[in-house]
Amino acid sequence: MYHIQSIKKSSLITAIKTPYTMAGEIDLDTFDKLVEAQITNGVDGIVVAGTTGEGQLMNWEEHLMLIAHSANKFGDRLLIVGNTGSNNTREAKKATEYGFASGMHCALQINPYYGKTSITGVKAHLNEVLEIGPAFIYNVPGRTGQDLTPDIIEPLANHKHFVGMKECAGDARIAHYEAIGIACWSGNDDEAHDSRHKSQSHGVISVTSNLVPGLFRQLMDAPNDALNKSLLPLMKWLFCEPNPIAINSALIMTAAVKPVFRLPYVPLSVAQQQEGIALLSQLKESDFIGATPKLIDETLLKFC
Repeated sequence: MYHIQSIKKSSLITAIKTPYTMAGEIDLDTFDKLVEAQITNGVDGIVVAGTTGEGQLMNWEEHLMLIAHSANKFGDRLLIVGNTGSNNTREAKKATEYGFASGMHCALQINPYYGKTSITGVKAHLNEVLEIGPAFIYNVPGRTGQDLTPDIIEPLANHKHFVGMKECAGDARIAHYEAIGIACWSGNDDEAHDSRHKSQSHGVISVTSNLVPGLFRQLMDAPNDALNKSLLPLMKWLFCEPNPIAINSALIMTAAVKPVFRLPYVPLSVAQQQEGIALLSQLKESDFIGATPKLIDETLLKFC
């Protein structure tokens, strides 16, 4: 059982990739292998069916099944954060209730996107979902089109179920929050090391740790400017297209997952893949998930 103070001890949380079978269904066997590799490399928790895990491309049956599977299979070894957020408050509440009933420890909640509402509406939405159980609030203006500014968050932080922020607005925002006792996890991999060791963040919710979990564990555990600098080009590459396009491509390139994309996601271009191969070739094979990276064989690709 994770209580809020226990959740706050999780410094490295991976926004885990969802793999697919060649028929386009969720591949639980491969998913389990990916999660086991995260555990082996010292990751504290996973976000299930987040943006990286393509919750936005799942129906609710798939979405909640994967959260329940993760909680049942790994809940005694990892913090299980279920992405049960939605721009529909009723759906977010129902999904969050189901997620907690199936054993997740914490929810990831977001402000309404696309169908944006007023600031008063944002506050009402977040208060409603916080009533259900412990939650991270995710601020990602690049996806929602609406920044959750401190005047919105600081009153919400008093809620008994508020864990902290997954914050993409930068280190200055994180440093401000941490200075007044609001826990923050960086949502930007390229800022995560400095956020942790200079802005005193609680950690990171990471995409890159899907691929190099052990190296990201080192970045969270102690200041290491040299390692951070060496990994910045890889982090930049993993965001050369909207996430999760590059991490999907990378894990296919290393044969960690099958060559399947759910549309509208498609692979990186050959030139982009070649850039990734060059970056991964600078690491030891034991540093990344999978085998020696190769260009994706287009004859084997499946789209669903």
